[in-house]
Amino acid sequence: MRGLLLCCLVGLATSQSVNYEPHLNPKKTYEYKYEGAVNFGLGMPNLAESGARITCKIKITGVSAQTFILQVSDLSFEEFNGFLGKNSFNVSPKLTQRIAAQLVKPFTFDYIGGHVGNIQASAEISDTIVNIVRGILGLFQVTVKTTQTIYELEEAGIHGMCPSNYATEVNVETKDMTITQVVDVGNCREKAAMYRGMATAVFDQVSKQRGESVISTVRYIYTVKPTAEGGFITKAHGLEQQHFSPFNVKGGSFQMLAMKEIVLLGVNDTETAAVFGPMESKGNLVYKFVNADANVPILMQSLDSPVPKAIELIKHLAEVNRYQIDSATSEDTIKLYQLLRAIPYEGLEVMWKQFAENDEQRRWFLDMIVEVNDARILKFFQMRFQAGDVSANEALQAILLVMNHLQPIPDLVEMAKMFLNMPFSKSNIYLWHAVVLSYGSLVYKHCTYYTPCPVAAVQPLLDMAVESLRNGTEADMVIALKALGNAGHPGSIKTIMRFLPGVAASPVNLPPRVLSAAVQSMRLIAAKDPRSVQDITMTLFLQKNLPAEIRMMAFMILFDTKPSMALVSTVTVHLQEEKDLHVISFVYSYFKSIARSSTPNNHFLSTACNVAGKILAPKFGRLSYHYSKATRMDWFNGMLYYRFLDLSETVDMTICFFSSNTDDFLIGTAAEVFMLRSATNIFPTEIMMKGKFYFIGRILQLLELGIHADGLKELLGAGIPNFKGDLSVSDFQAVLNVLKNWEILPNDKPVLSAYTRTFGQEWFFADITKDTIRNIFRAVSPSSGKESPLWAAIENLQKGVSWHWTKPYLIFEARYFQATTLGVPLEISKYYQTINGITVNAKAAVNPPLTDRLGQLLTSEISLETDGFIGYTKDFWVFYGINTELFQCGSEFKSKIPIAIPWNFSAKINVGEMKFELDFPPCKKEFELFSVSSNVYAVSRNIEDPALTKMTPIMPTAIDSNDEVVHKGPTAVGPESDQVLTPNTWHPRSNMCAESKIYGAGLCVESELRREYYHEEYPLYYFLGYTHMALKVVPAQAIKAVDKIHFEVNAGPSKHPVSTSQLLETMRRLSKEATQGVRLSSDSASSVRGSHLSHHDDLFQGLNSTPEAVLIIKALAMSGNQKPEGYNAVFYYTPEANIHNAQMIVSQVGEDTNWKMCIDTNVNAHVEAMARIGWGAECQSYEMSIVSATAHQPGSKPTIKAKVQWTKIPETMAEMGIRIESYIPGMAFFLGFYEQHERNAKQEVSASVVVTSADSVDVKIKFPEYTVYRQAFTVPLPPGCFQDFQHLRNTTNDSFGCA
Repeated sequence: MRGLLLCCLVGLATSQSVNYEPHLNPKKTYEYKYEGAVNFGLGMPNLAESGARITCKIKITGVSAQTFILQVSDLSFEEFNGFLGKNSFNVSPKLTQRIAAQLVKPFTFDYIGGHVGNIQASAEISDTIVNIVRGILGLFQVTVKTTQTIYELEEAGIHGMCPSNYATEVNVETKDMTITQVVDVGNCREKAAMYRGMATAVFDQVSKQRGESVISTVRYIYTVKPTAEGGFITKAHGLEQQHFSPFNVKGGSFQMLAMKEIVLLGVNDTETAAVFGPMESKGNLVYKFVNADANVPILMQSLDSPVPKAIELIKHLAEVNRYQIDSATSEDTIKLYQLLRAIPYEGLEVMWKQFAENDEQRRWFLDMIVEVNDARILKFFQMRFQAGDVSANEALQAILLVMNHLQPIPDLVEMAKMFLNMPFSKSNIYLWHAVVLSYGSLVYKHCTYYTPCPVAAVQPLLDMAVESLRNGTEADMVIALKALGNAGHPGSIKTIMRFLPGVAASPVNLPPRVLSAAVQSMRLIAAKDPRSVQDITMTLFLQKNLPAEIRMMAFMILFDTKPSMALVSTVTVHLQEEKDLHVISFVYSYFKSIARSSTPNNHFLSTACNVAGKILAPKFGRLSYHYSKATRMDWFNGMLYYRFLDLSETVDMTICFFSSNTDDFLIGTAAEVFMLRSATNIFPTEIMMKGKFYFIGRILQLLELGIHADGLKELLGAGIPNFKGDLSVSDFQAVLNVLKNWEILPNDKPVLSAYTRTFGQEWFFADITKDTIRNIFRAVSPSSGKESPLWAAIENLQKGVSWHWTKPYLIFEARYFQATTLGVPLEISKYYQTINGITVNAKAAVNPPLTDRLGQLLTSEISLETDGFIGYTKDFWVFYGINTELFQCGSEFKSKIPIAIPWNFSAKINVGEMKFELDFPPCKKEFELFSVSSNVYAVSRNIEDPALTKMTPIMPTAIDSNDEVVHKGPTAVGPESDQVLTPNTWHPRSNMCAESKIYGAGLCVESELRREYYHEEYPLYYFLGYTHMALKVVPAQAIKAVDKIHFEVNAGPSKHPVSTSQLLETMRRLSKEATQGVRLSSDSASSVRGSHLSHHDDLFQGLNSTPEAVLIIKALAMSGNQKPEGYNAVFYYTPEANIHNAQMIVSQVGEDTNWKMCIDTNVNAHVEAMARIGWGAECQSYEMSIVSATAHQPGSKPTIKAKVQWTKIPETMAEMGIRIESYIPGMAFFLGFYEQHERNAKQEVSASVVVTSADSVDVKIKFPEYTVYRQAFTVPLPPGCFQDFQHLRNTTNDSFGCA
């Protein structure tokens, strides 16, 4: 009994002395085995993957109670690139040696209660190596609570300050505690992550809530053995999984799997104290980012001695792209960017001195150096501006890119201010615009990353705006306001208000151009300070004494703030009392456009606008397009599938169509057009067009163009005499007659202003003034002589000119960095690079030569011989993987799109005879006009063997080469199953050529796709794999040897033989028969058709035997003295009253041929249009006709009907039509149409569109075997134009009534 009691007491004492809090004994030496590995791929069998692995032994020895030394030994670095099960990890000896040289040096760290503190190392240890050590030490970072088995904490780790969830369990037998820690890296308060190049991509919270492009999970499992002093870790395992997709990850994703593990090998007493040299602090356990600008993820090269390498590369690029773009070397531009970023400022000056005297190399250097995005580039161009050794044009191109690609950090923003005060910046008006606007863009990007953004950054622009207002200089006010608009700083609101009437503290009376700039300057502030912008723009909108254009502009900015339902209702109420029809029309059309929007950022606003539109529709739903309008078209979201027929083969292809029924992709696009008019002008005074691209969580404002024509008011006034509005020749003549009075324009006001914005930032605008118009008229006036610049250009052309230009340009470099559990950085990057080029060689002759005035050109024959090239090559990369200066591994998408258009021809132009001739040499060799090629690779690179980059296509190349689509059913298996998934393999290839034996040339389209995917619910896989498509011009076997290909256009008077008259008579007869055979239901249309046919008969009876052609076009292959082969097209136009008649006859030229095509068209006062086509022998082998008509009887609804009939068509055309027809029901279904099987006319297709309401139509289309229809089909254009059309038709006006 005493023994049992003693055992119990001992056990109790022992249990009370057990301590699980992680602890390291400073008198002990701990030895662990460490392994860390990372893998990238698609997570499916039979697809290539890449990875890296580090294994080593680590020894931890105590220095003091809280400080320990970590030493690494037996290091091995291995790479994987290939297919699991077929390939294995391979040791990289050189890189192992390089990493080991730093890792073998001692590191010290503080360790208290399971938390790693200050890490120290010798000064020469790189941050990359220290981060790897952080990854190792992260396995010792754990918080243990013995009072709870489940608990949550926020603590610092390698991913930053992140929340963690813990669960603990004690093994009853061994007393070991197993701790599971899950780190929520998606909700870190301070995350070790960084963005670059994404400042202008506006964040979209609503889209972000519908899906993610990156999802990460991090889990650690620790085994802790307790001792009286504290627990020590015997084993720890970390696992980080990440899914990435350019779209929504649920539609398929790239995957990263990072694993690390330590296993205790032994614990021994420390025999001797460790000795180490001086060390410096490297920070705590949180990952520290390395300067990544020189670490370009899509390549790896040695950066030793970068200056000579960069010099040679510039020389090489300048040489190989001298005549045309060399697509094979276009990727070298990225190598050059990387080298330039590694060169110190002094090296840049050395390169400048070497290239400054060589025009080609100088241009390449200046175009490429702009990607040095730190203080060096600012200092370099500071020297250029001070020395004045670059032209204004060179400076303008460079400064735009320098400012927009500069790192937007506070020091560089402060440094960039100097360009605003340099005299050279103001030496050219367009250079000054570029400097000021691009500085505003820099401020915007700076404020994106630094919030709250200090007003000091935007202060120079505020000072410019105040000074310009004080001086009353219109041009200065506009440029200052535009720059403030680019900056989008909320602190500029008070300054902008000083320019706005009814808002400013004191009365202001400024020109509409300045008011427009002031209103638009709030466009980016709208998202940052919506309340202030709403107050200002609402005040402006309600001021009825303001110009209508300014009120409409204020309304646009108001709705950029995404107003609430209450504010939309307020606008609606005020609009019902509005008197200005332009304001009413603009707001109503804006409501209707937004109501149809499907983009996430308009999710709530579209509902409010839908309600507002329905309230306003009864009163304003019929306004015509003569008033101001806002139009928006967009689509957004996922993807639907239907099968589409490859018309060249008997192969079914699965093609993707986007729809709003799924969130697989979460991408979209939008286009907006705003036309602002005023009551006193028939032409718009302001036109704006915007294009946007939506991708998951972001909105990219691709391009915006705007034209401000306020100055034309003085010229056009309230109307143009004899202007009908149907855009006919008489209308253009009426406009020209008014423009001749341009001298009455004021000298101090621009006639026309234009601007362009990219990614939401305005980068260029220009004014066309009265002086500009005067200079243009003087330059091109027929009475001008040798003083005209055009005269000098003609003289140079007669001597022969040669001009070449290239422009390499990094369109965007968007990068995202995130720490991984291994201590190496994960990077997701997109690079888009282009090289544009043009070469022109030309020589001209004028006969008779010019003597004293340009007008002599109108009576001379001009001969021209020229050759050249125009084109570009665009390279696009997406990288997902690990990127350090030592090694890279990951998945890489790579595409190349070259367009190359060479030319070589001679031309003759005779303006007096209205004759134009072109001669091309025969096609002797194949050349490519356009191609697209792309693939996805598993990549591995390391700095010790940069030339031995491993790039394995993710989709294996050794797959079934069958051209057919091969479908193999997928086998669903669980993750633990040994069963192998059977992939779907898709490998279509085609090569289609259209060759002409007459001209000895052909056009070929070749394509090849290689896809391998496993589940159709993962549409991402449709985009991954090898893709190649190309359009080529190829030589073909000609009937005769072709010396040249001759084109001729003759618009002068000419007569054709009697045979032509006979053909026209045949066309008249066939057209009459075709028209009588087409029965449209409208009685009014039938009566019109009767008079139409009567007129048609009279017309042809009136034609004499030699009708006059209005245009003749010839395309002939010339073969020495032999008769030419080719085609001849003759156009006739015979209008009368309200009937427009036109005929065209295309004839094959050559021996023993009577093939012709005859086309007869008739349009009768916009009520009915008809076309009849006949082709074959004397136009009689095959024929078809097309008729369309409008109908609107009293009490009925406006209707448009159309019908296509055919009597005889070629068999191949019939087969193609049948195959297309079989796929229309599926396409119609996805567009919301219904299908009804019924027997209709066999050889015709008819359609009818009936206007049923203010914003919808009924559509019915009849095919021979079935009918598809849809009622209440929403149309983007209001039917007011139909009303205008009907009214104008009844008054026999030729205008459609739709502007």
